[in-house]
Amino acid sequence: MKGQTAYKILLLMKRRPGMSMAEFQDYYENRHVPLALRYDTGVIKRYVRRYLEPRPHAESGTCDELPYDVISELWFDDEAAFRGTLQHLTTNIMSDEVVADEMNLFDRPTMRIATVIECETDFAALRGAG
Repeated sequence: MKGQTAYKILLLMKRRPGMSMAEFQDYYENRHVPLALRYDTGVIKRYVRRYLEPRPHAESGTCDELPYDVISELWFDDEAAFRGTLQHLTTNIMSDEVVADEMNLFDRPTMRIATVIECETDFAALRGAG
């Protein structure tokens, strides 16, 4: 990815109360993703879901539930498409069909959106320099 700019929108989402992680992931992958793809206009280049699994804290040993269960990434090659999609997502409500499906899947009031600027460390170059 060196020499390229990655334009990404992150969607941070919590599963609907009472839904297990296994049910959540199955529903998201097998029902929600195909539905969402019907609304894609071809500007999204990658659609990645990163399911979070809490691990014990080194000092306290606690392993509390996280505020989000998945971070979904929308990747764009084009800045204009990125900005247009971001504008749409932050100022419009999705279609009734998508909203109804999200009610089955997510705790919608807790959903958050963010953008990303990526900075990558070139470990090979750093190791070769020392």
